[in-house]
Amino acid sequence: MKTLFIDDQIKYEGWQLSPHWIYKNFKLQGDAIVAFTGECEVKLGEMVDIEDVINNEPIYSKNMLSFITEQFNVNLVEGVLRQRLLICIIKEVLEKRGVKVERFGDDLYVNCKKLTVSIATKSLTSVLIHTGININPAGAPIKAAGLETDLGITDVKEFAKEIMQKYSAEIDDIILASTKVRGV
Repeated sequence: MKTLFIDDQIKYEGWQLSPHWIYKNFKLQGDAIVAFTGECEVKLGEMVDIEDVINNEPIYSKNMLSFITEQFNVNLVEGVLRQRLLICIIKEVLEKRGVKVERFGDDLYVNCKKLTVSIATKSLTSVLIHTGININPAGAPIKAAGLETDLGITDVKEFAKEIMQKYSAEIDDIILASTKVRGV
């Protein structure tokens, strides 16, 4: 799986969670994960999570670290499992830095404040996952924590690269492990 940290600030608005967005914009063909920072504002019209639409819960964060991954030849249930794997890796990386984190499904919380947003969906050709980690959650419509504001994590680029490297290696290892067994 290819990885890329995008140095330019990108406002995440939801529409970026679309087939081949990574390939068309960053020339990474095939399974890939990218990360970038910037404001996050997902209005109800761009929401993929129907539960959030029904509950009238748009997403906002003044500054968020966003991960988008596109993976091919994967069904939606496997995509959700891969989404949960990404969340568990983020939790692991935070705990390695001494942060006490709680996970509920695909959400991470610190001191009862929501740190992340995440969704997995299926396109005609791939599974797409967006996971965002608040850097500065100012303006969020709920009690939210941030990497810089609450956790003192300022090396966001290195933090993101570590997560992408671990996720990519784990996915590649899972695929390789599936090739070393004989059928029974």
